Amino acid sequence: MLEDRSCLVPRDFPRESNWAACMNYSLDRIEVQHGKRPLENNHENEVVQRKLPKRSVSLNEEVVLSLGDASVSPADEASNQRHAADNSDSSSLIPAIGRDNSISCLIHCSRSDYGAIASLNCSFHSLIRSGELYRLRRQYGVVEHWVYFSCQLLEWEAFDPSRRRWMHLPSMNPNECFVFSDKESLAVGTELLVFGKEILSHVIYRYSILTNTWSSGMQMNAPRCLFGSASLGEIAILTGGCDSQGNILSSAELYNSETGRWKTLPSMNKPRKMCSAVFMDRKFYVIGGIGGTESKLLTCGEEYDLETGKWTEIPSMSPVRAGEARDDNMPATSEAPPLVAVVNNELYAADYADMEVRKYDKQNKAWVTIGRLPERAGSMNGWGLAFRACGDRLIVIGGPRAMGEGIIEVNSWVPSEGPPQWNLLGRKRSGSFVYNCAVMGC
Repeated sequence: MLEDRSCLVPRDFPRESNWAACMNYSLDRIEVQHGKRPLENNHENEVVQRKLPKRSVSLNEEVVLSLGDASVSPADEASNQRHAADNSDSSSLIPAIGRDNSISCLIHCSRSDYGAIASLNCSFHSLIRSGELYRLRRQYGVVEHWVYFSCQLLEWEAFDPSRRRWMHLPSMNPNECFVFSDKESLAVGTELLVFGKEILSHVIYRYSILTNTWSSGMQMNAPRCLFGSASLGEIAILTGGCDSQGNILSSAELYNSETGRWKTLPSMNKPRKMCSAVFMDRKFYVIGGIGGTESKLLTCGEEYDLETGKWTEIPSMSPVRAGEARDDNMPATSEAPPLVAVVNNELYAADYADMEVRKYDKQNKAWVTIGRLPERAGSMNGWGLAFRACGDRLIVIGGPRAMGEGIIEVNSWVPSEGPPQWNLLGRKRSGSFVYNCAVMGC
């Protein structure tokens, strides 16, 4: 079944001894001639070559393959079925090495290559498309982090920081009300969720990397906007925000991306909107926001223990500027929610006003300035700037403020390597205002 086919192997991904032996054997047995297609990388006038089967492809198919999802064309489906019929043991994936070794190989492949791998046969396609392979990756601790962000109202892009590749997602197709409503985004499991409002109700658009498509129709138990959220593996927690009447909420919900179900959690001690949230030390934290009858900034945070199901208030956990350092005439809603992220169970914040990076001292419950942000990362009171954790690194996505088309940059820093020294991972012409951003690890 696998004669005249190729299994793509990443050159920059970790390998184990059995992985190397398996793939060396496979590559000796599996060969195919390839065409080449340019794929944009972080330098504007440079291209990197991506191997693809030599056949004519449409624009949509190019997007699918560049994203590395498991979608294939009808022609590939028919070809897969013919190859599967010729093989007496397709369930073993690569018969010569067996199913377990085959899966071990696939787990350690970069997910950039999964689209090409899925086209080899029906068993590969089913393993990837079903999401089983991603569950196995999570079980064995194999995780790749991609950044998903939007600098245009309905356009989303993905950035692979390891291979430094930019990729376009299919365009969304909502109504005009959703386009101009407040939106939040969240990546959980193999899904990217975008929350907003249509004419009479809240709506959630879901992008799946398994199908490379957008869908809608999902509803949480208590629809909301302007909430805080964070994910941990296949689960995510959303808390606070506003309901359709504008009431500030204290309620919280847990979403499981594997089951597609929402579970109502105990409510926080304080209602709050425009807050931020993170997972740290396997607990969920909501930080800052606006609450109370006078809609004032909250400096406290709250910790949710998933084992006990209880919330605990933590004073002065928000990295907001207070007193003389803040313009008291500026409405609280004019500032972005706290720009916070967790790497290796340490909490960091971006101070957009002073262009500084701050770290939370857990023992003393205080914020300490440790360095600077990238100089070209502009914002409007914190809006338009993304500050996220991406595996063992922090990333900043933004660009200099400019009229019309500008430049977007992705900078990273690995905290374990010392004080902030930002490394430019990618730069491209784009809108320099980041509307939404999420990091997917799977």
